[in-house]
Amino acid sequence: MNLEVKQKTIECNEQGFLCNLDDWDEEISLELAKRDGVELYVDHWELIWYFRDYYKENLSSPTMHTVIRTLGRKGERFHDQKAYEKHIYKLFPKDPVHEVCKLAGLPMPPPDT
Repeated sequence: MNLEVKQKTIECNEQGFLCNLDDWDEEISLELAKRDGVELYVDHWELIWYFRDYYKENLSSPTMHTVIRTLGRKGERFHDQKAYEKHIYKLFPKDPVHEVCKLAGLPMPPPDT
């Protein structure tokens, strides 16, 4: 399954994950989101950039537990981790970690993350 962005063919695997992580840019995220029926807003982008930064530092994607414990404590909107977890599932109802990894141009995460 390939993706056409900016008159360039981007190679993806069967699940829609990029085959070459260096191909990623924001336009690719927008095209992948469009394919998956997701409209990206600020909160989506914050997660995408968090995942990309985390991956650069750790060479692995964060688990849902890590995301909630790290981001659920910050900011004024979420004073508890449970509220933040609910918010993430509103943004990505099916499988947040899987979907954010795809949109962030990262490898497919292992099961149960």
